[in-house]
Amino acid sequence: MLTTRFVDGAPNWIDVGARDLDGACSFYGGLFGWQFRSAGPDAGGYGFFELDGRTVAGGMRTTADQGPPSWTVYLQCGDAQATAQAAEEAHGRVLVPPTDVLGQGRMALLADRAGVPFGLWQPQRRKGLDRAGEPGSLCWVELYTPDVAAAAAFYHRVLGLGTCAVSFPDGSYTAVHPAEGGEDAMFGGIIPLGDDPTEAASGAYWMPYFDVAEADATVAGARELGGTVRMPATDIPGVGRVARLADPDGARFAVLQPAPRQQP
Repeated sequence: MLTTRFVDGAPNWIDVGARDLDGACSFYGGLFGWQFRSAGPDAGGYGFFELDGRTVAGGMRTTADQGPPSWTVYLQCGDAQATAQAAEEAHGRVLVPPTDVLGQGRMALLADRAGVPFGLWQPQRRKGLDRAGEPGSLCWVELYTPDVAAAAAFYHRVLGLGTCAVSFPDGSYTAVHPAEGGEDAMFGGIIPLGDDPTEAASGAYWMPYFDVAEADATVAGARELGGTVRMPATDIPGVGRVARLADPDGARFAVLQPAPRQQP
């Protein structure tokens, strides 16, 4: 699972683009207890979601020409310019070139070879999220893609990411880990779109998971707040209870109630 001990290749930031930013603040505030704080007059309306005073995500208002409301997962890199060039050489695209962000770091938006958008964050003053792997914060990410092998090859070439097979009673899961830390530092997975008709209809994308204490209560809360339940709370042996949701604007995310850790 994710922590704030960020390493190159692993997620170190997420943000949501919303048509109705006030509505997103109300939804995520009611669901997770987040509070929104503007990043200031020079930030173009961008701001931070905080939980107990610690940043758990970013957020901004987006328009129709910027694409549908969605969550963006940012992966840490040491050199955004070189990483963007590597992505182009691996048949990806640069959507927003590397840009300095108020002295906090450098960001870029890319698309992988299947067209899936993702971000880069090269830390400077801001290393990343203040909170991860705890209730109410990012704990896992998944890439839904039409070609798992092609996606694995792309992210390995561009960011050095490795993959490993994790066995479950009903099949195998392709987990992702950074070059540094190996399999013990797994932070996400790659899912073939064809395995899930709901996801296949929605198209390829990166999806963040948020740690919650009670998945069923979170699902009920999402419904009450105007969100959509895309997959009801479901037990995954050895992992926990998982549900896939969307906020009122349609941005997709998931929640995970982790299984109790077994004592050695």
